[in-house]
This record gives sequence, structure tokens and C-alpha cells, in this order.
Amino acid sequence: MSTITPTPSRRRRRRPLVGGQVPPSPAATVVKAIVFSVACALVVLPFVGILSTSMAPPEQVSRAGGLVLFPESLDFSAYQAILSGGIVTRALGISVIVTVCGTLLSLTVSSLLAYTLTRPALPFRRGLTMLVVISLFFSPGLLPTYLAVQSYGLLNSLASLIVPTALSAFNVIVLRAFFGSLPSDILDAAEIDGASEIRILTSIVVPLSKAALAVIGLFYAVGYWNAFFSALLYLNDSTMWPLQLVLRTYVVDDNAITGYDLAAEAIPAQPSLQMAILVVSVVPILLVYPWLQKHFAKGALTGAIKG
Repeated sequence: MSTITPTPSRRRRRRPLVGGQVPPSPAATVVKAIVFSVACALVVLPFVGILSTSMAPPEQVSRAGGLVLFPESLDFSAYQAILSGGIVTRALGISVIVTVCGTLLSLTVSSLLAYTLTRPALPFRRGLTMLVVISLFFSPGLLPTYLAVQSYGLLNSLASLIVPTALSAFNVIVLRAFFGSLPSDILDAAEIDGASEIRILTSIVVPLSKAALAVIGLFYAVGYWNAFFSALLYLNDSTMWPLQLVLRTYVVDDNAITGYDLAAEAIPAQPSLQMAILVVSVVPILLVYPWLQKHFAKGALTGAIKG
């Protein structure tokens, strides 16, 4: 009597695990690469077009209808025009002043409030913290804010671009979480040694919180740099306009850009001027970000992990 030996079933060969996960198949890798390349192209191409148009010769810009991807030659007349002491140069200086002063003021008041909310000896500490949290959900509105700015005599001044937005409840909560995660033994030791609260904040808390302060400072700086509605609302004098309001007026509204100390034939085409203003408005933030990038990942996760 013959016996039938069962043939062993073919086991499906598993791919080796890499880092505890099954690596993707070659087809999936190719699809991901294609999707990623297309997404990057959709993001990068508009910036390339803006930069190329700002540096393209006026004749090529006119032939292309206002948008150039590959300039035939480099022409910096648009940048020479906007940086020659006209409207854009003045607006750029105002934006720099507002951004620097506003960021320093916002970091100062936010750090003071956040540190105060972390001190156990503060009376009604939880109630004050709840007031900060509630302000995230309920804003005063446009008309009450305008009336408050008017009552304090801030209309038609650069202070109106800084003071109303000097404090952000979200940033205060982030700083409070970071300050609260610092070792309490160090702060208690400094307090026993006779250090005042201001000395503890400036000599211990701030040096240990560079990552969080760098991220919060970047948030404030980007907000001040990109703000245009406050200037549109509070400033009646066009000579005090920041760069973003000039950008909105001459690029979005497509008004003619005038006021340059150049001969008529030396002024480049209008699209080149508009794209040059766009580049000038973006470059400062792009230059600042790499210096803060090393702190960004650490500071952005503030309060997410305890222990």
C-alpha cells in the first residue's frame, strides 16, 4: 500500500524588515518619487517664474506676456529701480523697523507673562491662565480694536502696527509649557541664593529656553513682516506704508508703480517691477529661517512630551 507524502506548501517569501517595517516595493517607490517630484515642481515653478521674470530683459517680458521661466540674459534694472530710494525702499525700511521692534517687544512681554504664570506663588494663577486660554477663542472684533487704537492715540503711527498685536495667547501658552518643563531645582536654588524673579528669568530661564524663544520669535517676526491689514486700517499717510501694503497696492491691485528717480526709458516693465517687489518681500524671511532651523524642531515640540 503506497503512502502519499504531502508536498510542503510553498511559503510566501517575506521581504526582510528594515527598522521594524517592510520596505516598499520598487513600483511603490517609483510612484512615490513621481508624486513627490510633481508636488515639488508645482511648488517651485511659481517661485522660479517670479525670480526669472524679475531678472529678465524688458523685451523678453513683453514678448512672454509678463511671465518668464528662463531669462535670455540677466537684467537687474528692476531691483535697481525699487532700491534706488523710491517707494519700495522706504516701505522696506519701515517693515524692517516694525518687524525688529515688534518682535523684541512681543518676545519680552510674552516671556514675562509666561514666566509669571509658571510661578507657584502667583495668586489666582489658574484663573489668569484660563483668561489667556479664553482669549484664543474670543477675539474683541475689528470695531472695538479700532476704537481702542483710536482712544490711545495710535492712529497714523507705526505703534499701531506693533502694539495691538504685541501679545499672542498661543505663543504665551507655548512659552509657559516650556518654562514649566525646566528643572525646578535650579530655580529654587537661585531663589534661595537671593536672586530676584527678573534675575532668574534673564540669567537662567531665558538661556535655557533659546529653542522655544527662537521659534516664538520666528512666529512673531513672520506675522509682523506679512501684516498689511493693520496698516491699511490704521495708517492714512501712504509714506508710512510697510512693504506688504505696497506689495498689495502695486501687485495685487495692479496699480502703476511710480516715484523713482530714474529716466522714463530706464524704468523696466511693470511685471518685472512687481516680481522684484515679491522677491524683496520674501527674501528676508528666507535668510532668517536657516539660522533658526536648528532650534525649530526642538521648540516646535515644546510641551508635547513630558517626563
